[in-house]
Amino acid sequence: MLLSLGSICCVIIWVIVGTSYTKLHPFWVLFSAALLMAFLLGLDVLITTQYVVVGFWKALKSVGLLILFGTFIGAALELSSGAISLAKGVLKLLHRLPLPYAISFIGYLVSIPVFCDAAFVILSQLNKTISKQTKVSLKGLTVALSTGLFAPHVLIPPTPGPLVAAANLEVDNLFLLILVGSVLAFILVIVGGVYGHYIIKKDRPEIYTTPLNFAQDFTQKESPTPNFYRALTPILVPIVLMTLGAIVPHIGEETLMTKVVDFVTMPVTALAVGALLSLRLNTTRHGGFFLRVLKKGALQAFPIVMITCMGGALATVIQTIPLEDYVLHISTFTGLGILIPFAIAALLKTAQGSSTIAIITTSSIILPLLPLLNLDSEMGKVWAIMALGVGSMTVSHANDSYFWVVAQMSGMNVKEAYRTHTVGTLLQGVVGLILVYLGHSLWSAYYV
Repeated sequence: MLLSLGSICCVIIWVIVGTSYTKLHPFWVLFSAALLMAFLLGLDVLITTQYVVVGFWKALKSVGLLILFGTFIGAALELSSGAISLAKGVLKLLHRLPLPYAISFIGYLVSIPVFCDAAFVILSQLNKTISKQTKVSLKGLTVALSTGLFAPHVLIPPTPGPLVAAANLEVDNLFLLILVGSVLAFILVIVGGVYGHYIIKKDRPEIYTTPLNFAQDFTQKESPTPNFYRALTPILVPIVLMTLGAIVPHIGEETLMTKVVDFVTMPVTALAVGALLSLRLNTTRHGGFFLRVLKKGALQAFPIVMITCMGGALATVIQTIPLEDYVLHISTFTGLGILIPFAIAALLKTAQGSSTIAIITTSSIILPLLPLLNLDSEMGKVWAIMALGVGSMTVSHANDSYFWVVAQMSGMNVKEAYRTHTVGTLLQGVVGLILVYLGHSLWSAYYV
Protein backbone atom coordinates (compact mmCIF):
# COMPACT_ATOMS: atom_id res chain seq x y z
CA MET A 1 0.00 0.00 0.00
CA LEU A 2 2.70 2.47 1.03
CA LEU A 3 4.72 1.62 -2.07
CA SER A 4 1.77 2.28 -4.38
CA LEU A 5 0.77 5.54 -2.70
CA GLY A 6 4.40 6.63 -2.64
CA SER A 7 4.67 5.86 -6.35
CA ILE A 8 1.69 8.11 -7.08
CA CYS A 9 3.24 10.91 -5.01
CA CYS A 10 6.53 10.55 -6.89
CA VAL A 11 4.73 10.71 -10.23
CA ILE A 12 2.79 13.83 -9.18
CA ILE A 13 6.02 15.49 -8.08
CA TRP A 14 7.68 14.57 -11.39
CA VAL A 15 4.75 15.98 -13.40
CA ILE A 16 5.07 19.25 -11.46
CA VAL A 17 8.86 19.43 -11.78
CA GLY A 18 8.90 18.24 -15.37
CA THR A 19 6.38 20.77 -16.66
CA SER A 20 7.47 23.69 -14.47
CA TYR A 21 11.26 23.56 -14.22
CA THR A 22 12.76 21.26 -16.84
CA LYS A 23 10.63 22.85 -19.60
CA LEU A 24 10.04 19.46 -21.19
CA HIS A 25 6.98 19.18 -23.40
CA PRO A 26 4.02 17.78 -21.41
CA PHE A 27 3.88 14.80 -23.80
CA TRP A 28 7.33 13.65 -22.71
CA VAL A 29 6.63 14.45 -19.08
CA LEU A 30 3.52 12.25 -19.08
CA PHE A 31 5.29 9.51 -21.06
CA SER A 32 8.17 9.43 -18.60
CA ALA A 33 5.67 9.59 -15.72
CA ALA A 34 3.97 6.44 -17.04
CA LEU A 35 7.34 4.65 -17.28
CA LEU A 36 8.33 5.89 -13.82
CA MET A 37 5.07 4.63 -12.35
CA ALA A 38 5.52 1.22 -13.97
CA PHE A 39 9.13 1.03 -12.73
CA LEU A 40 8.17 1.94 -9.15
CA LEU A 41 5.39 -0.65 -9.21
CA GLY A 42 7.81 -3.30 -10.49
CA LEU A 43 5.94 -4.00 -13.71
CA ASP A 44 7.60 -6.01 -16.48
CA VAL A 45 8.93 -4.04 -19.45
CA LEU A 46 6.70 -5.83 -21.98
CA ILE A 47 3.63 -5.40 -19.80
CA THR A 48 4.46 -1.73 -19.35
CA THR A 49 4.70 -1.29 -23.12
CA GLN A 50 1.32 -2.96 -23.57
CA TYR A 51 -0.30 -0.70 -20.96
CA VAL A 52 1.14 2.43 -22.57
CA VAL A 53 0.02 1.42 -26.06
CA VAL A 54 -3.45 0.33 -24.95
CA GLY A 55 -3.99 3.48 -22.89
CA PHE A 56 -2.74 5.72 -25.69
CA TRP A 57 -4.99 4.07 -28.29
CA LYS A 58 -8.03 4.05 -26.00
CA ALA A 59 -7.73 7.80 -25.39
CA LEU A 60 -7.17 8.47 -29.09
CA LYS A 61 -10.37 6.60 -30.00
CA SER A 62 -12.34 8.39 -27.29
CA VAL A 63 -11.44 12.02 -27.86
CA GLY A 64 -9.17 12.33 -30.91
CA LEU A 65 -11.85 13.34 -33.42
CA LEU A 66 -13.79 15.34 -30.81
CA ILE A 67 -10.76 17.53 -30.14
CA LEU A 68 -9.96 17.81 -33.85
CA PHE A 69 -13.46 18.94 -34.85
CA GLY A 70 -13.59 21.29 -31.87
CA THR A 71 -10.36 22.98 -32.93
CA PHE A 72 -11.67 23.27 -36.51
CA ILE A 73 -14.66 25.24 -35.23
CA GLY A 74 -12.42 27.45 -33.13
CA ALA A 75 -9.99 28.03 -35.99
CA ALA A 76 -12.82 28.99 -38.37
CA LEU A 77 -14.22 31.48 -35.85
CA GLU A 78 -10.76 32.94 -35.36
CA LEU A 79 -9.75 33.19 -39.03
CA SER A 80 -13.12 34.58 -40.17
CA SER A 81 -13.37 37.07 -37.28
CA GLY A 82 -16.49 35.19 -36.24
CA ALA A 83 -15.38 35.54 -32.63
CA ILE A 84 -15.60 39.32 -33.04
CA SER A 85 -19.10 38.94 -34.49
CA LEU A 86 -20.12 36.89 -31.46
CA ALA A 87 -18.71 39.54 -29.15
CA LYS A 88 -20.52 42.38 -30.89
CA GLY A 89 -23.75 40.40 -30.98
CA VAL A 90 -23.61 39.69 -27.25
CA LEU A 91 -22.92 43.36 -26.53
CA LYS A 92 -25.98 44.36 -28.52
CA LEU A 93 -28.20 41.79 -26.83
CA LEU A 94 -26.96 42.67 -23.35
CA HIS A 95 -26.53 46.42 -23.76
CA ARG A 96 -28.72 47.10 -20.71
CA LEU A 97 -26.37 45.21 -18.42
CA PRO A 98 -23.31 46.81 -16.80
CA LEU A 99 -20.34 46.37 -19.10
CA PRO A 100 -18.34 43.85 -17.05
CA TYR A 101 -21.23 41.38 -17.10
CA ALA A 102 -21.69 41.75 -20.85
CA ILE A 103 -17.95 41.25 -21.36
CA SER A 104 -18.02 38.16 -19.12
CA PHE A 105 -20.84 36.66 -21.18
CA ILE A 106 -18.81 37.29 -24.34
CA GLY A 107 -16.05 35.21 -22.79
CA TYR A 108 -18.54 32.51 -21.82
CA LEU A 109 -19.79 32.11 -25.38
CA VAL A 110 -16.51 32.48 -27.27
CA SER A 111 -14.43 30.21 -25.03
CA ILE A 112 -16.53 27.10 -25.69
CA PRO A 113 -15.03 26.56 -29.17
CA VAL A 114 -11.93 28.82 -28.97
CA PHE A 115 -9.06 28.24 -26.52
CA CYS A 116 -9.05 30.87 -23.80
CA ASP A 117 -5.50 32.07 -24.62
CA ALA A 118 -6.31 32.63 -28.29
CA ALA A 119 -9.75 34.05 -27.49
CA PHE A 120 -8.26 36.65 -25.13
CA VAL A 121 -5.77 37.74 -27.79
CA ILE A 122 -8.59 38.05 -30.34
CA LEU A 123 -10.89 40.04 -28.03
CA SER A 124 -8.33 42.16 -26.18
CA GLN A 125 -8.41 44.98 -28.73
CA LEU A 126 -12.21 45.06 -28.56
CA ASN A 127 -11.90 45.31 -24.78
CA LYS A 128 -9.45 48.21 -25.05
CA THR A 129 -11.67 50.06 -27.52
CA ILE A 130 -14.73 49.70 -25.29
CA SER A 131 -12.73 50.88 -22.27
CA LYS A 132 -11.44 53.91 -24.14
CA GLN A 133 -14.85 54.94 -25.50
CA THR A 134 -16.74 54.47 -22.23
CA LYS A 135 -13.89 55.52 -19.91
CA VAL A 136 -14.50 52.37 -17.90
CA SER A 137 -11.48 50.82 -16.13
CA LEU A 138 -9.61 48.49 -18.48
CA LYS A 139 -8.48 46.41 -15.49
CA GLY A 140 -12.09 45.69 -14.56
CA LEU A 141 -13.04 44.76 -18.11
CA THR A 142 -9.90 42.64 -18.41
CA VAL A 143 -10.85 40.61 -15.34
CA ALA A 144 -14.39 40.23 -16.65
CA LEU A 145 -13.08 38.90 -19.97
CA SER A 146 -10.30 36.69 -18.58
CA THR A 147 -12.55 35.00 -16.00
CA GLY A 148 -15.39 34.76 -18.51
CA LEU A 149 -13.10 32.86 -20.86
CA PHE A 150 -11.55 30.71 -18.14
CA ALA A 151 -14.60 29.00 -16.63
CA PRO A 152 -15.94 27.39 -19.84
CA HIS A 153 -12.38 26.40 -20.75
CA VAL A 154 -12.17 23.98 -17.81
CA LEU A 155 -15.82 22.93 -17.49
CA ILE A 156 -17.60 22.69 -20.86
CA PRO A 157 -16.82 20.26 -23.71
CA PRO A 158 -15.67 20.40 -26.49
CA THR A 159 -12.73 22.15 -24.81
CA PRO A 160 -9.99 19.51 -24.38
CA GLY A 161 -9.80 19.35 -20.58
CA PRO A 162 -13.39 18.28 -19.87
CA LEU A 163 -13.35 15.98 -22.91
CA VAL A 164 -10.24 14.19 -21.67
CA ALA A 165 -11.66 13.90 -18.16
CA ALA A 166 -14.86 12.41 -19.62
CA ALA A 167 -12.80 9.86 -21.56
CA ASN A 168 -10.58 8.97 -18.60
CA LEU A 169 -13.57 8.56 -16.26
CA GLU A 170 -15.54 6.69 -18.95
CA VAL A 171 -18.49 9.09 -19.07
CA ASP A 172 -21.12 7.88 -21.55
CA ASN A 173 -23.56 10.81 -21.41
CA LEU A 174 -21.56 13.73 -22.77
CA PHE A 175 -24.68 15.89 -23.00
CA LEU A 176 -25.19 15.61 -19.24
CA LEU A 177 -21.63 16.83 -18.72
CA ILE A 178 -22.19 19.75 -21.10
CA LEU A 179 -25.44 20.67 -19.34
CA VAL A 180 -24.04 20.65 -15.80
CA GLY A 181 -20.77 22.26 -16.91
CA SER A 182 -22.63 25.03 -18.74
CA VAL A 183 -24.73 25.90 -15.69
CA LEU A 184 -21.76 25.89 -13.31
CA ALA A 185 -19.56 27.85 -15.72
CA PHE A 186 -22.34 30.42 -16.21
CA ILE A 187 -22.50 31.05 -12.46
CA LEU A 188 -18.72 31.33 -12.22
CA VAL A 189 -18.70 33.75 -15.14
CA ILE A 190 -21.09 35.93 -13.16
CA VAL A 191 -18.66 35.73 -10.21
CA GLY A 192 -15.93 37.05 -12.51
CA GLY A 193 -18.26 39.80 -13.73
CA VAL A 194 -19.04 40.82 -10.15
CA TYR A 195 -15.34 41.07 -9.33
CA GLY A 196 -14.67 43.02 -12.52
CA HIS A 197 -17.51 45.37 -11.62
CA TYR A 198 -16.02 45.81 -8.14
CA ILE A 199 -12.68 46.82 -9.66
CA ILE A 200 -14.41 49.33 -11.94
CA LYS A 201 -16.33 50.86 -9.04
CA LYS A 202 -13.13 51.02 -7.02
CA ASP A 203 -11.22 52.76 -9.81
CA ARG A 204 -14.06 55.06 -10.93
CA PRO A 205 -16.81 55.21 -8.27
CA GLU A 206 -19.00 57.50 -10.37
CA ILE A 207 -19.25 55.02 -13.25
CA TYR A 208 -21.78 52.19 -13.20
CA THR A 209 -22.17 51.62 -16.90
CA THR A 210 -22.05 53.79 -19.98
CA PRO A 211 -24.28 53.08 -22.99
CA LEU A 212 -22.28 52.17 -26.07
CA ASN A 213 -22.88 53.25 -29.62
CA PHE A 214 -23.48 49.73 -30.89
CA ALA A 215 -23.82 51.00 -34.44
CA GLN A 216 -20.10 51.67 -34.43
CA ASP A 217 -17.95 48.86 -35.78
CA PHE A 218 -15.29 47.92 -33.28
CA THR A 219 -13.37 45.96 -35.85
CA GLN A 220 -11.41 47.26 -38.77
CA LYS A 221 -13.59 48.48 -41.62
CA GLU A 222 -11.67 46.53 -44.21
CA SER A 223 -12.19 43.22 -42.40
CA PRO A 224 -15.73 41.95 -43.06
CA THR A 225 -17.13 39.59 -40.48
CA PRO A 226 -19.95 37.02 -40.62
CA ASN A 227 -23.17 38.04 -38.95
CA PHE A 228 -23.85 37.04 -35.35
CA TYR A 229 -26.28 34.21 -36.06
CA ARG A 230 -24.08 32.62 -38.70
CA ALA A 231 -21.13 32.76 -36.30
CA LEU A 232 -23.29 31.22 -33.56
CA THR A 233 -24.49 28.31 -35.71
CA PRO A 234 -21.35 26.08 -35.48
CA ILE A 235 -21.56 26.29 -31.68
CA LEU A 236 -25.30 25.98 -31.27
CA VAL A 237 -26.07 23.19 -33.74
CA PRO A 238 -23.80 20.53 -32.11
CA ILE A 239 -25.31 21.33 -28.72
CA VAL A 240 -28.84 21.01 -30.09
CA LEU A 241 -27.96 17.72 -31.79
CA MET A 242 -26.48 16.27 -28.61
CA THR A 243 -29.54 17.44 -26.69
CA LEU A 244 -31.73 15.59 -29.18
CA GLY A 245 -29.51 12.55 -28.76
CA ALA A 246 -30.20 12.54 -25.04
CA ILE A 247 -33.97 12.53 -25.70
CA VAL A 248 -34.26 10.01 -28.54
CA PRO A 249 -33.53 6.82 -26.52
CA HIS A 250 -36.53 7.60 -24.31
CA ILE A 251 -39.22 8.24 -26.91
CA GLY A 252 -40.18 4.68 -27.86
CA GLU A 253 -39.03 1.58 -29.68
CA GLU A 254 -36.04 1.51 -31.97
CA THR A 255 -36.75 2.27 -35.63
CA LEU A 256 -34.70 3.20 -38.68
CA MET A 257 -35.39 6.85 -37.96
CA THR A 258 -34.20 6.60 -34.37
CA LYS A 259 -31.03 4.85 -35.59
CA VAL A 260 -30.35 7.70 -38.03
CA VAL A 261 -31.04 10.29 -35.36
CA ASP A 262 -28.83 8.37 -32.94
CA PHE A 263 -25.97 8.49 -35.45
CA VAL A 264 -26.40 12.18 -36.24
CA THR A 265 -26.61 13.10 -32.56
CA MET A 266 -23.47 11.23 -31.47
CA PRO A 267 -20.97 13.76 -30.03
CA VAL A 268 -18.39 13.13 -32.73
CA THR A 269 -21.00 13.45 -35.52
CA ALA A 270 -22.54 16.55 -33.94
CA LEU A 271 -19.15 18.26 -33.75
CA ALA A 272 -18.38 17.19 -37.32
CA VAL A 273 -21.59 18.94 -38.41
CA GLY A 274 -20.49 22.02 -36.48
CA ALA A 275 -17.09 21.92 -38.17
CA LEU A 276 -18.74 21.75 -41.61
CA LEU A 277 -21.04 24.65 -40.74
CA SER A 278 -18.05 26.71 -39.59
CA LEU A 279 -16.73 26.69 -43.17
CA ARG A 280 -19.67 28.97 -44.08
CA LEU A 281 -18.07 31.73 -42.00
CA ASN A 282 -15.71 32.74 -44.79
CA THR A 283 -16.84 36.24 -45.82
CA THR A 284 -14.09 36.95 -48.37
CA ARG A 285 -13.98 35.94 -52.00
CA HIS A 286 -10.52 34.54 -51.65
CA GLY A 287 -10.17 30.77 -51.73
CA GLY A 288 -8.20 28.59 -49.40
CA PHE A 289 -10.33 29.17 -46.28
CA PHE A 290 -10.87 25.45 -45.82
CA LEU A 291 -7.15 24.71 -46.08
CA ARG A 292 -6.29 27.50 -43.63
CA VAL A 293 -8.86 26.21 -41.14
CA LEU A 294 -7.61 22.66 -41.63
CA LYS A 295 -4.00 23.70 -41.07
CA LYS A 296 -4.66 25.90 -38.05
CA GLY A 297 -7.09 23.45 -36.47
CA ALA A 298 -4.75 20.51 -36.98
CA LEU A 299 -1.79 22.44 -35.55
CA GLN A 300 -3.82 23.30 -32.48
CA ALA A 301 -5.27 19.82 -32.10
CA PHE A 302 -2.11 17.75 -32.60
CA PRO A 303 -0.24 18.63 -29.38
CA ILE A 304 -3.45 18.44 -27.35
CA VAL A 305 -4.32 15.01 -28.73
CA MET A 306 -0.78 13.76 -28.07
CA ILE A 307 -0.83 15.04 -24.49
CA THR A 308 -4.30 13.62 -23.97
CA CYS A 309 -3.38 10.19 -25.27
CA MET A 310 -0.23 10.02 -23.17
CA GLY A 311 -2.37 11.00 -20.20
CA GLY A 312 -4.51 8.00 -21.09
CA ALA A 313 -1.38 5.82 -21.05
CA LEU A 314 -0.51 7.08 -17.58
CA ALA A 315 -4.07 6.42 -16.44
CA THR A 316 -3.87 2.82 -17.64
CA VAL A 317 -0.71 2.21 -15.62
CA ILE A 318 -2.22 3.84 -12.52
CA GLN A 319 -5.30 1.65 -12.85
CA THR A 320 -3.17 -1.42 -12.12
CA ILE A 321 -2.99 -0.23 -8.50
CA PRO A 322 -5.90 -1.56 -6.39
CA LEU A 323 -6.35 1.76 -4.60
CA GLU A 324 -9.96 1.00 -3.72
CA ASP A 325 -8.78 -2.06 -1.78
CA TYR A 326 -6.15 -0.08 0.09
CA VAL A 327 -8.49 2.62 1.35
CA LEU A 328 -11.67 0.58 1.63
CA HIS A 329 -11.63 0.66 5.41
CA ILE A 330 -10.50 4.26 5.83
CA SER A 331 -13.74 6.08 6.62
CA THR A 332 -12.07 9.50 6.81
CA PHE A 333 -10.90 9.09 3.23
CA THR A 334 -14.33 8.18 1.93
CA GLY A 335 -15.82 11.08 3.85
CA LEU A 336 -13.75 13.53 1.85
CA GLY A 337 -15.65 12.49 -1.28
CA ILE A 338 -15.88 15.23 -3.85
CA LEU A 339 -13.09 17.25 -2.19
CA ILE A 340 -10.39 14.82 -3.32
CA PRO A 341 -10.50 15.53 -7.09
CA PHE A 342 -10.66 19.26 -6.34
CA ALA A 343 -7.66 19.13 -4.00
CA ILE A 344 -5.47 17.12 -6.40
CA ALA A 345 -6.35 19.34 -9.38
CA ALA A 346 -5.83 22.55 -7.38
CA LEU A 347 -2.45 21.30 -6.17
CA LEU A 348 -1.33 20.42 -9.69
CA LYS A 349 -2.68 23.64 -11.19
CA THR A 350 -1.08 25.90 -8.61
CA ALA A 351 2.22 24.04 -8.76
CA GLN A 352 2.73 23.56 -12.50
CA GLY A 353 0.41 26.09 -14.14
CA SER A 354 -1.46 24.16 -16.84
CA SER A 355 -5.17 23.58 -16.27
CA THR A 356 -5.26 20.92 -19.00
CA ILE A 357 -2.38 18.95 -17.46
CA ALA A 358 -4.03 19.24 -14.04
CA ILE A 359 -7.30 17.85 -15.45
CA ILE A 360 -5.63 15.01 -17.37
CA THR A 361 -3.46 13.91 -14.45
CA THR A 362 -6.19 14.21 -11.82
CA SER A 363 -8.76 12.29 -13.84
CA SER A 364 -6.17 9.56 -14.39
CA ILE A 365 -5.50 9.27 -10.66
CA ILE A 366 -9.08 9.28 -9.36
CA LEU A 367 -10.63 6.73 -11.73
CA PRO A 368 -9.87 3.74 -9.46
CA LEU A 369 -11.26 5.69 -6.50
CA LEU A 370 -14.68 6.46 -7.98
CA PRO A 371 -16.51 3.50 -6.40
CA LEU A 372 -14.97 4.27 -3.02
CA LEU A 373 -16.02 7.92 -3.25
CA ASN A 374 -19.54 6.98 -4.41
CA LEU A 375 -18.83 8.73 -7.71
CA ASP A 376 -18.95 5.71 -10.02
CA SER A 377 -22.45 6.47 -11.39
CA GLU A 378 -22.88 8.61 -14.50
CA MET A 379 -23.90 11.67 -12.48
CA GLY A 380 -21.20 10.96 -9.91
CA LYS A 381 -18.57 11.08 -12.66
CA VAL A 382 -19.99 14.41 -13.83
CA TRP A 383 -19.67 15.81 -10.31
CA ALA A 384 -16.10 14.53 -10.16
CA ILE A 385 -15.27 16.33 -13.41
CA MET A 386 -16.86 19.52 -12.10
CA ALA A 387 -14.76 19.25 -8.94
CA LEU A 388 -11.48 18.71 -10.76
CA GLY A 389 -12.49 21.39 -13.27
CA VAL A 390 -12.89 24.11 -10.64
CA GLY A 391 -9.74 22.80 -8.97
CA SER A 392 -7.82 23.25 -12.21
CA MET A 393 -8.67 26.97 -12.24
CA THR A 394 -7.44 27.56 -8.69
CA VAL A 395 -5.33 29.62 -9.26
CA SER A 396 -3.86 31.21 -12.39
CA HIS A 397 -0.56 32.92 -11.58
CA ALA A 398 2.96 33.44 -12.94
CA ASN A 399 3.60 29.83 -13.98
CA ASP A 400 0.47 29.82 -16.15
CA SER A 401 0.83 30.96 -19.78
CA TYR A 402 -2.71 32.36 -19.66
CA PHE A 403 -1.64 34.68 -16.82
CA TRP A 404 1.00 36.25 -19.06
CA VAL A 405 -1.34 36.51 -22.03
CA VAL A 406 -3.84 38.43 -19.88
CA ALA A 407 -1.17 40.66 -18.32
CA GLN A 408 0.68 41.52 -21.54
CA MET A 409 -2.33 41.99 -23.80
CA SER A 410 -4.01 44.29 -21.27
CA GLY A 411 -0.88 46.24 -20.38
CA MET A 412 -0.88 45.29 -16.69
CA ASN A 413 2.28 44.73 -14.67
CA VAL A 414 2.74 41.55 -12.66
CA LYS A 415 1.54 43.12 -9.41
CA GLU A 416 -1.67 44.38 -11.03
CA ALA A 417 -2.27 41.02 -12.73
CA TYR A 418 -1.96 39.25 -9.37
CA ARG A 419 -4.43 41.65 -7.76
CA THR A 420 -6.96 41.30 -10.56
CA HIS A 421 -6.73 38.16 -12.71
CA THR A 422 -5.24 35.85 -10.06
CA VAL A 423 -7.68 36.97 -7.37
CA GLY A 424 -10.54 36.58 -9.86
CA THR A 425 -9.61 32.97 -10.61
CA LEU A 426 -9.25 32.29 -6.88
CA LEU A 427 -12.76 33.60 -6.25
CA GLN A 428 -14.10 31.45 -9.09
CA GLY A 429 -12.35 28.37 -7.71
CA VAL A 430 -13.63 28.88 -4.16
CA VAL A 431 -17.20 29.61 -5.25
CA GLY A 432 -17.03 26.71 -7.69
CA LEU A 433 -15.96 24.33 -4.93
CA ILE A 434 -18.83 25.49 -2.71
CA LEU A 435 -21.36 25.03 -5.52
CA VAL A 436 -20.04 21.60 -6.48
CA TYR A 437 -20.00 20.47 -2.85
CA LEU A 438 -23.58 21.66 -2.27
CA GLY A 439 -24.81 20.22 -5.57
CA HIS A 440 -23.16 16.89 -4.93
CA SER A 441 -24.49 16.78 -1.37
CA LEU A 442 -28.06 17.42 -2.53
CA TRP A 443 -27.72 14.85 -5.28
CA SER A 444 -26.32 12.29 -2.84
CA ALA A 445 -29.09 12.94 -0.33
CA TYR A 446 -31.91 12.35 -2.81
CA TYR A 447 -30.54 9.96 -5.43
CA VAL A 448 -27.81 7.86 -3.80
